[in-house]
Amino acid sequence: MINEIVYPIIAFIVSVFITIICMPRLLRFCKHRGLYDMPNDRKLHQNKIPRLGGVLFVPATLIGVMSVIILLMLTNSHLPVFDASGFLIVSGIFLIYLIGILDDLFGLPASLKFGIQFIAALFLPLCGLYINNLYGFCGIYELPVIVSYPFTIFIVLLVVNAINLIDGIDGLASGVCLLALGVFIFLFGQMHLTDYVVFASALMGSVIVFFYYNMAGNAERFTKTFMGDAGSLMLGYALAYLAIKYAMNDTRALPYRADAILMAYTLLIIPCFDLIRVALGRLLRGTSIFHADKSHIHHCFLAAGFTMRQTLVIILFLQTAYIIINMLLCKLSVNQGIIVGLDIIIFLLLFRLLSLKENAHVSI
Repeated sequence: MINEIVYPIIAFIVSVFITIICMPRLLRFCKHRGLYDMPNDRKLHQNKIPRLGGVLFVPATLIGVMSVIILLMLTNSHLPVFDASGFLIVSGIFLIYLIGILDDLFGLPASLKFGIQFIAALFLPLCGLYINNLYGFCGIYELPVIVSYPFTIFIVLLVVNAINLIDGIDGLASGVCLLALGVFIFLFGQMHLTDYVVFASALMGSVIVFFYYNMAGNAERFTKTFMGDAGSLMLGYALAYLAIKYAMNDTRALPYRADAILMAYTLLIIPCFDLIRVALGRLLRGTSIFHADKSHIHHCFLAAGFTMRQTLVIILFLQTAYIIINMLLCKLSVNQGIIVGLDIIIFLLLFRLLSLKENAHVSI
């Protein structure tokens, strides 16, 4: 029991330490190489800012996890089995991470990025991780493999792009991810899945340091950074991996959990709802879903007159409220369809209020 607490703490501390040590060096490298995210009409920042902060997520997380594995080896403790499925997951993370770095450095067509994301998404069902049960949502329980595999791939693509596209103001993507990682650590800890807790803790350590540099850094002193696609795509893939692991019904290893699918969806509700809303809006307007615009949730708050800091606080508060309320409703055994319906109604009401406030703000 003590090890279930100690190992994640070690992974977290090591990851924090690695990121703290490497971040200033990375920022100097970006400055010398001119690797900046330049201001333009669609972006909200006014200064050139290094865009490779998220490059540290993978190495810091890897070193954090490896430190625990080395400790286990030195103490002759039980080692997690690194089999073919583990190799596929790590390969998927590195593939999505690599395509993010290349996009940050050179810029890649959206179709190419989507194709690579699709390949990485395939790795999850191929390694035996897929959503095989909806736990009674809309009256649906077990899903056949012919449905589970495509549905899982769709969810991975949804989450990866949702995190990527919500990364529009300081602290938003990283803040949402930190909330999700924190709850995943709690949920997997309750299930005694220490290896997943270690992974999530190591990733959280790196993201927390980035969050500090992103929020408190000074652009003029080159101490501020963005995570870039390397960071946002990797975070999205990692969260999709954790969500699908939690949502999968595997009674051979874990007891049946009626709230599994609902909790997995709740932790990513704001970015995923926002992406679906934006994509549907673009389709209705007859434009490509890959067409960049200013219709995401943070843009709507800014258009309504809120500052970036106010927007961040409100969205993170809303995400937290969704998590707490849905958890409570699950404990009260409220029908999952009713819970999701309430979530959607609240989300739509939010945008109705934002629209009214935007009109009032423009008319002043």
